[in-house]
Amino acid sequence: MSQALIAALQNPALYPHPVDAFQVIETHISWVLLTGPYAYKIKKPVNFGFLDFTELAAREHFCKEELRLNQRLTHDLYLEVLPINGNLEAPQLNGDGPAIEYVLKMRQFPQDQLLGEVQVRGELSEAHIDALAQSIARFHLNAPQVAQSHELGTPEAIMAPVRQNFEQVRPLLSDQADLQQLDALQDWAESSFERLKPLLAQRKAEGFIRECHGDIHLGNVTLLDGQVTLFDCIEFNEPFRLIDIVSDAAFLAMDLEDRGLKPLARRFVSAWLEHTGDYAALELLNFYKAYRAMVRGKVSLFRLGQEQDAVQRAVILRQYRSYATLAESYSAIPSRFLAITHGVSAVGKSQVAMRLVEALGAIRLRSDVERKRLFGEQQSSAQGQLSTGIYSQDASAATYQRLHQMADAALHAGFPVVIDATYLKQAQRQAAWQIAEETGAPFLILDCNAPDEVIASWLAQRQAVGQDPSDATLEVIQAQHASREALNDDEQAHSKRVETHQSASLDSLVARIRQRLPGL
Repeated sequence: MSQALIAALQNPALYPHPVDAFQVIETHISWVLLTGPYAYKIKKPVNFGFLDFTELAAREHFCKEELRLNQRLTHDLYLEVLPINGNLEAPQLNGDGPAIEYVLKMRQFPQDQLLGEVQVRGELSEAHIDALAQSIARFHLNAPQVAQSHELGTPEAIMAPVRQNFEQVRPLLSDQADLQQLDALQDWAESSFERLKPLLAQRKAEGFIRECHGDIHLGNVTLLDGQVTLFDCIEFNEPFRLIDIVSDAAFLAMDLEDRGLKPLARRFVSAWLEHTGDYAALELLNFYKAYRAMVRGKVSLFRLGQEQDAVQRAVILRQYRSYATLAESYSAIPSRFLAITHGVSAVGKSQVAMRLVEALGAIRLRSDVERKRLFGEQQSSAQGQLSTGIYSQDASAATYQRLHQMADAALHAGFPVVIDATYLKQAQRQAAWQIAEETGAPFLILDCNAPDEVIASWLAQRQAVGQDPSDATLEVIQAQHASREALNDDEQAHSKRVETHQSASLDSLVARIRQRLPGL
């Protein structure tokens, strides 16, 4: 049925619109026929265990599911499901008689606008990652929760596909080193599962198992009308889609790391956490990233049975080994530290913190974000005015307490942490230092400085853009200068002065931390 039908469908007379040219894109589960204005997706009649498209009724059902699920993410990309009538030699699109196949009609977009292609050209930007993180976080926060009575989302249900990966990969390997690595990965997955089982159960109880995307990577994101657009979610297997939101996010983080884009992966995770506030998920992140890497490795191995060429088989094995090695990296014992920024508003603390995120894998916790998460977006009577409203002494104390609780949890999860806050008071700094002492993590104060005219310029820029969570004004900054408590001798010994307007100063900071903690 398959190749004959695809060939017969490459006839412009079958379509109720002009056809520019035909191009066929083939994956292990589908064909996509590009015509110019529209793309037509046909599912292959295959059974891989985790999906079964062998029956025509199943292909119709999953075409309709793909339409329904992806319309949550896009407004006019997925259009309709159509029957293919007639016969293999003379098919009709949406014609008369019984259907011989079903096709999903989509708006076609240039393939060079896929973020995977954008990345290959070296054009993937921080702005793309930030927009994608915001879009995915919004999608996750609005996704329907899986009912508590549903079997999916329980610890055992979560572990089932993890174990299935190993079961399906093992028969495809013959090299002893590959098999030994697979055994070690499975042992780590099982021990991690036993340790994380209470948290996995808690996540289900708290509603973090939702109807997610299931397959988030750069190949499933495109630039559509100038906006990053996520598409092609998993429709064929509920256990792959009804998952923890952090498992969904972990796939993109893993994909970016696999492409050698570790700083952007870290930036994505940081932004996703800030938008969702789901820092409790950190302890699960590496478990899910390793799972996602093994999914990718398994899918690449599936092609071995369809490939006879020795060179191509070697390429497939090399791809698998790359993913297996990436999965193995997530089992490494991490190096941790706790860093806090110190300085007035608009001095560049957030950029210093982001540098530690991208270069060292730190988790950034921002006082401006968490203050508004605690107290909402309401403003004091004068925007950003000290000691009133959400900037009152009690509100500030609660904000710092929240930041320190989050830092404690992130450190226990194995991650380095940087807290982006002013820390102008000694008591605030001492409270953070205490967290570092209790968790056994090195402590560092990032003493952020810049000339007054630079601070004023940066403040004007961010006020003009209007997207920064800070409400600080020039008057607030002047008041902060007047009321700040200088670092004492002990704090000075644990501090590093950073000239935030000088890139060499930031480079020196990263180099110093790496020298003290070689595992980063």
